[in-house]
Amino acid sequence: MSTLADLTAQLAHGRDLSAVQIENVAVALAGTDESDASKGEFLLALGRKGESAAELAGFAKAFRSRAINPGVEAWADRAIDIVGTGGDHAGGFNVSSLVVLVLASAGVVVMKHGNRGITSKCGSADLLAALGVKLDAPPETLRRALQELGFVFFFAPSYHPTFKHIAPVRKALAAQGHRTIFNILGPLINPGRPAHVVLGTFSGGSVPKLADALEALGSKSGLAVHGVIDSERGIDELTTATSNRVRGFGALREVDGLWDAGDFGLERSPFSQLLGGDLPTNLALVEAILSGRGPAGLVDTIVLNAAVAMWVVGQTPSVQAGLGPARDLLLGGAVKKKISATREFYRS
Repeated sequence: MSTLADLTAQLAHGRDLSAVQIENVAVALAGTDESDASKGEFLLALGRKGESAAELAGFAKAFRSRAINPGVEAWADRAIDIVGTGGDHAGGFNVSSLVVLVLASAGVVVMKHGNRGITSKCGSADLLAALGVKLDAPPETLRRALQELGFVFFFAPSYHPTFKHIAPVRKALAAQGHRTIFNILGPLINPGRPAHVVLGTFSGGSVPKLADALEALGSKSGLAVHGVIDSERGIDELTTATSNRVRGFGALREVDGLWDAGDFGLERSPFSQLLGGDLPTNLALVEAILSGRGPAGLVDTIVLNAAVAMWVVGQTPSVQAGLGPARDLLLGGAVKKKISATREFYRS
């Protein structure tokens, strides 16, 4: 039997992978010796068993070690990533992309890591590219962007060359409605290795596992979150339209519970106000938001996430203390100016 076939059988019996086995799997998935069919069968078996926190951390370490280093260590200790796993099929707007711009406007260093839409019509890369970010900018340009703009976007395919032999399998499985560990893994392998993370996940059950994995990976502080839409649906965001399962790690490891909009003095909104669509739809929503015409629930959700991130990095003493500043930056022209500065930076 091949390596993946052996381990697929092990997973089918409910047995977790060891660190050595995970390294062997990383070699197999990133190589060409195994067929796409065997890779797909392995990923499905791992998903059916359910990835443990130790397995998530192990796979993250394996693929972090294979990533291209962008050389941003000077910023990493104070930087944050705001990211979702994807795979929720909820149809939500790219909240995190606008949160990045709010935070950069507030002086919080942001290192976002993401891709074009795989399980959604518009991924973070799609929207940020349309707002001026050059996805293929080399590391030296991104280091200047951190200095001048306060944020960067690491386009996953540019930093994880070993994924080129995995992407077709992942896309094929996604088209069939299957999630894989790569829905979860992407946010754990940011090549800039920011010390802080707010990570949204498609599954409430994966919140503690992701928090534990980020703890094992040495994250300084952050939250794993999941928004509960109803008994059958959820979203990989912290929102004002959902009850939010929240678990902390690092300096916030004692945080564990449910958060609602009302906990922060915000109105509960209908989930319909958070819906996005394809790129033109989402660009129109950006324009509406920045012009003060955006759906109230979507605006409040962006503000809430930005305030949470400010608290996570220690810029504010509480989430509530960040709500007013975040709203002012979003609606008062600072984010619009940041977009203009971004376009100019990457043009020059």
